Amino acid sequence: MYDLVGIGFGPSNLALAIAVEEHNTRADRVEDRIEAVFLEKQDDFGWHRGMLFENATMQVHFLKDLVSMRNPASDFSFVSYLHAHDRLADFVNYKSMYPLRVEFHDYLSWAAGRMSHTVAYGHTVTDVVPVLDDDGQAWAVDVLTTHAGGTRVVRARNVVVAVGLESSLPPEVTAGERVWHNLDILHRAATFTEPLPRRFVVVGAGQSAAESVAFLHERYPSAEVCSVFFRYGYSPADDSNFANGIFDPAAVDLYYDAPADVKRMLFDYHRNTNYSVVDGDLITELYRTAYQERLLGKERLRMMNASRIAELRPRPDGVEVVVEHLPTGELTPLSADAIVFATGYRPVDAGRLLGATGPRCRRDDEGLLRLGRDYRVATDEQLRAGVYLQGGTEHVHGITSTLLSAVAVRSGEIVASVAAGLAERHPVPAASQCALVTAGEIR
Repeated sequence: MYDLVGIGFGPSNLALAIAVEEHNTRADRVEDRIEAVFLEKQDDFGWHRGMLFENATMQVHFLKDLVSMRNPASDFSFVSYLHAHDRLADFVNYKSMYPLRVEFHDYLSWAAGRMSHTVAYGHTVTDVVPVLDDDGQAWAVDVLTTHAGGTRVVRARNVVVAVGLESSLPPEVTAGERVWHNLDILHRAATFTEPLPRRFVVVGAGQSAAESVAFLHERYPSAEVCSVFFRYGYSPADDSNFANGIFDPAAVDLYYDAPADVKRMLFDYHRNTNYSVVDGDLITELYRTAYQERLLGKERLRMMNASRIAELRPRPDGVEVVVEHLPTGELTPLSADAIVFATGYRPVDAGRLLGATGPRCRRDDEGLLRLGRDYRVATDEQLRAGVYLQGGTEHVHGITSTLLSAVAVRSGEIVASVAAGLAERHPVPAASQCALVTAGEIR
């Protein structure tokens, strides 16, 4: 019996695992400790590995790491990581608040390695089943997983779902050998065997699209790279001082308590802090490249603005694309070696993952899950076990729901909520012999 089972072990649940560990260190009594395990389908820790460009930087301040906004004294901070790797002075001299993405991924991997005793890799969750007592109350759930060809069951008083984002493609588009989503671009490029590609098409106007354009342009010096997007030009991200306050912990309280129309207003006003926007330095770099190529008469970077993909026909050795210029209706046919859709991400549907527990979770008039301020899902009266979400709660908690900015504070709030609920541990039916899994076995 675990007090908490985390589904997924990306940055959010990694931060939660650390918060649990630090809570247990401070606990005066054994019964106040939270027994937790995390289940991750990957075989080891990884976070957006297909987008780890060598020169890409983070868009969040280094102090918005796994712990600092919750516990500045934690030795799981990014600063502690730098110190442990003898790079603290070097980073200070770097004079940047935004680490390289590969470095931040290494930081996350360093922290995950230190928490390896709390996570079971290679476990894919297939169902979450309420465990009913004689009164029809479910004070616990069974989390069903597949692992190494077999099935395991873990019983928990609380589950925390943090399965991150999945790639989003237009409805008419299917990924294939020459039709990529930017989330996998590094993996695709690593297995791409065309020796001298002639052209790539990148669809999208956000940060990922611009980074994909820059990457392909540099990696394949013989290829033309066509950037296709609805807008007239890339829009810069608003990272100004006051606008950044939308990511502050206090902003979550304001957003949660606001009326629905005010929530929508705040979200729409501040979309340009995160959605379909590009870092200003990257915009300048791409424009400089395009200008220089035009001057020299060797144009490989082609901006096809105010445009959309009107037709797409994949071939075994490439794609045939028709680009429509929206103001004029002019159609431009293109043959390309591959097309990359940088068309965003969507949260994995937690209700789908929760299986048998999903129908017991309450939804609003728009079909979205109802949540408390502590990220606990509202459920029917019979389900007493706690169900928490990390991610997919923008409609309730605001724009930080899927971002790194909130993981430290949010994890502390979830731990506090779970700890309060465990003050009185209700008895639950004994698991059948086949369902019993010890901590040693699961790990």
